[in-house]
Amino acid sequence: MALNIPFGKTTMPLQDDLTGAEILESRIGTLKAEAGEDELVRAAMEKPIGSPRLRELSAGKKTCTVIISDHTRPVPSRHILPFLLAELREGNPDIEITLLVATGFHRPSSAGELEAKLGSEIYHRERIVIHDSRDAGSNVDVGVLPSGARCVIDRTAADAELLVAEGFIEPHFFAGFSGGRKSVLPGICDQVTVLGNHCSQFIASPFARTGVLEGNPLHRDMLEACRLAHLAYIVNVIIDEDKKVAAAFAGDPFQAHEAGCRMLLDYCRVKPERKGDIVISSNGGYPLDQNLYQSVKGLTAAEAAAAPGAVLLMVSSCSDGHGGESFYQALKTCASPQALTEEILATPQDKTRPDQWEYQILARVLCRHRVIYITDPAQRQMVEDMKMEWAPDVDTALARARAAKGEEAHLVVIPNGISVMVCP
Repeated sequence: MALNIPFGKTTMPLQDDLTGAEILESRIGTLKAEAGEDELVRAAMEKPIGSPRLRELSAGKKTCTVIISDHTRPVPSRHILPFLLAELREGNPDIEITLLVATGFHRPSSAGELEAKLGSEIYHRERIVIHDSRDAGSNVDVGVLPSGARCVIDRTAADAELLVAEGFIEPHFFAGFSGGRKSVLPGICDQVTVLGNHCSQFIASPFARTGVLEGNPLHRDMLEACRLAHLAYIVNVIIDEDKKVAAAFAGDPFQAHEAGCRMLLDYCRVKPERKGDIVISSNGGYPLDQNLYQSVKGLTAAEAAAAPGAVLLMVSSCSDGHGGESFYQALKTCASPQALTEEILATPQDKTRPDQWEYQILARVLCRHRVIYITDPAQRQMVEDMKMEWAPDVDTALARARAAKGEEAHLVVIPNGISVMVCP
């Protein structure tokens, strides 16, 4: 029987013999919600963690900015924003609300992408501002982070009397987990803050790994950015493998997020019986595998499950290409991943370059492993330019890996690399 691996908006079958292979999957699929998606969100908002109800927070406030996710995040906004907006107006019918799209360092979301995400009614009714990390004039300095970097955030957030955010919690390959404080940093921060937070020394930290918060230097700065921005309330969800709400957490940005992370950790922690000589992973399908930039996340799951010198197979459609010109050029033009890594580690915090963190992690993987990318055929040249091999399907790539590592090679398959935390 074929094992179907997420690929774009569909799946790619793995039909090779999997006898003796380890298949590592999160248990999020076993999380059985006792109510529908809307009911889960409503229930969380009715009993917020460490915070008054949102309607109480909005009372007497003239303005509110709601940080929302951009097109690259599968946050089910249609099941969050209607209730969030309704409760804000329940507390104050005259409150002026702005939806601020947290693009971080990504490209701006298009009108079509936002309408598809938010639904036509919210998209056309609400005031929407798209954050631009590269527009210094639209951002304002609010303080200094523990790392010494300046905390510069979107003026739309800084000027609001009440700042709240939606989001979702998943394992994150260098911030530990997504959600919570990440809505602010990198979500609505100026490039000077994002670059400072994503510096080479932080990314190189052994604590900048999936599922790790304690001791994580990026997480420490992100928490302080939330405090400096005065983020007052969040609604964060955990989604299942069908991208549906499986659990919801609302209330204090720190306590609610911590509660969600604790719950998710119980479901996403996996450990191979032994490290794989060949490891297959994916980025969970659309929208998370739209480009190679985002797909580095799933590749780090393969890295964590791999024996030294393993062959890693990454299944990702990358229909939108590489996802970042500087990311692409860094790998294309470098003499080798090793040379690129040395150059990055010699780069001081205040000289961090755009997308440096992403190609630093990809270079780290390439220094240790042979990587075969299974993507849309149109992306073959891009993959090869970036010092990796290309294959049209996972079975072809696996046959190539077996030829290199031997028929007795131990195979580990991670169908959804962004849904797991691989333990040593």
